[in-house]
Amino acid sequence: MDMTTRHSFLWEQKTWPEIEAYLKTVDTVILPTGAIEQHGPHLPVDIDFYDAKYMAYQVAHACNEPKPLVLPAIPFGVSYHHDSFKGTLSVTNNALSRFVYDLGMSLAKNGVKKIIILNGHGDNAPTLSYAAQMINRDAKIFVCVDTGETSDVDLYELIDTPNDIHAGEIETSTTLALRPDMVQMDKAVNETLTFGSKFLDYDNERGVKWYAHTHKLSESGVMGDATKATAEKGQKMWDIMIQNMVRFVESIKNTPLEELYQKRY
Repeated sequence: MDMTTRHSFLWEQKTWPEIEAYLKTVDTVILPTGAIEQHGPHLPVDIDFYDAKYMAYQVAHACNEPKPLVLPAIPFGVSYHHDSFKGTLSVTNNALSRFVYDLGMSLAKNGVKKIIILNGHGDNAPTLSYAAQMINRDAKIFVCVDTGETSDVDLYELIDTPNDIHAGEIETSTTLALRPDMVQMDKAVNETLTFGSKFLDYDNERGVKWYAHTHKLSESGVMGDATKATAEKGQKMWDIMIQNMVRFVESIKNTPLEELYQKRY
């Protein structure tokens, strides 16, 4: 799908009367969020931003009519942990949460009842969840954040690398599938992570959330094994992610707000 042409589900391409009319048929929007940050010596810095935007477009395109509206993607995220690597542009947790909160409150004023934040950058997740809570508190609408929860368990079954969380087998494969010209495979490296406790493993379902500056874990910025990436793996990953997300979005879009919250409450 061409991401530059006119599409019925893109908020920014509509006039205000068109948006007013559309919101009478659907009350759900998708907000893609990403980051501009280092992705090793072999991938561009736009991965999280581009992928979140691409995913939102593909999901909306695959949804039934009326399709959820897709908002312009937020390119910048909480990326302080990559600051040792040039090209990284980071905003603070407070700045991102306040921005998303203000946007959510504005969407509520427009009549939006459900906001699905499609997050392409894992370290945005705590901040976005906080903003989602505050929007829900003050606007009393449905807000959720998906940072791969609908598909990560499936993706890890397709790869061989443990703790593959950044610019490794997964992200290099998904980029090869979409934009092979943007991948410099001759510069791909293997920096597979191992930790002293299994509870620190990023792909462990029992693992705890913890944070570290990337340069303490990886010399190249890669956290995983980029050398094992293939376009074939990447296409399978996109198919899984899009299909799962479409099912989720359809379930939210087609369920009245009072039923999402359960009437007994």
